[in-house]
Amino acid sequence: MMASETSSAPAGALKTGDFANVGRAAWWQRGFFASQTAYVAAALIAIVIVMALMSPAFLSAGNVANVAKNFSFIGIVTLGMTLVIVTGGIDLSVGSVMALSAIACAMAMQALASTGLAGVPFATMTLAIAAGLGVAVLVGLANGLLVARVGLSPFVTTLGMLSIARGLAYAVTEGRGQTPAGPDLDAFYAFTDGTILGVPMAVIYLLGLAAILGVVLHHTAFGRHVFALGGNEKAAALTGISVERVKVSVYVLCSLSAGFAGILMTGWLGSAPANLATGYELTIIAAAVIGGANLAGGIGGPAGAVIGALLIEVIRNGLVLAGINAYWQIVLVGMIIILAVLVDRLRSGRAA
Repeated sequence: MMASETSSAPAGALKTGDFANVGRAAWWQRGFFASQTAYVAAALIAIVIVMALMSPAFLSAGNVANVAKNFSFIGIVTLGMTLVIVTGGIDLSVGSVMALSAIACAMAMQALASTGLAGVPFATMTLAIAAGLGVAVLVGLANGLLVARVGLSPFVTTLGMLSIARGLAYAVTEGRGQTPAGPDLDAFYAFTDGTILGVPMAVIYLLGLAAILGVVLHHTAFGRHVFALGGNEKAAALTGISVERVKVSVYVLCSLSAGFAGILMTGWLGSAPANLATGYELTIIAAAVIGGANLAGGIGGPAGAVIGALLIEVIRNGLVLAGINAYWQIVLVGMIIILAVLVDRLRSGRAA
């Protein structure tokens, strides 16, 4: 009886019980020290040592704080991007979402400053941040529905949204940067650009979100469903997983991470320019891929996202300290992406 049930399953389909271990298999069967993330972490340590020997200023307190803050913005969005990539998708709109959410937050603070809410502690800041994140949710929802329900290509959909969001950022501001204002301005700067025991808030947010994502991916049903979609979407649907719901959720979470990072950058810069985070989508995708996320889906995690983002920032910072034209960063990032994918292919015994 059991044999007949097994033979009737569609070719290539996975049994329901298999999905209970999809996320765990990716984590435990391969193990961190056998993963691409571990190789990249080793490369990061080696590069840090070389940079420190080449430039004594590299490990100075000021430069370390600068590197930590800069990579945190990229790292936060890379966490969301990793979710999308694990399902086999891509989101090219994150840079534009960062700008649009930052502008929405700054303009909301300006508008609320002249209302009765100005007398309520933290009200204008809270509502302004909610407005910025709300814009990000709407963009992510649009991306997710177009990809999951309408069936459009993730690449084409998010490329179009990149243009729409960036165009809206320029249209509503007429190309002028928006500065946060109001009675909660100091609290806003403390929330976005403050420190705790000398650690920048952006770093604290990044580490906290990475820990949460790690738990979600490897210890919840949602995380297992995310891995299942990337492994075999048709088989996942056959086991009763709501493919549409999971896809929409990851695109919303990705946009939320972009919106949050954009708001943090507003506090760091003291303004929300319309050209904020232009081109960041490529760096973010690069960080995810370098950290071990597979563009074919099914592989990825928060540790790799954080390490990948840090590696890119260390290289960028090292080039600046070495007096090398910073535009070479673009060339090096591209080379690192190709090398990272090649090493993973060779290590796993698959043809490139």
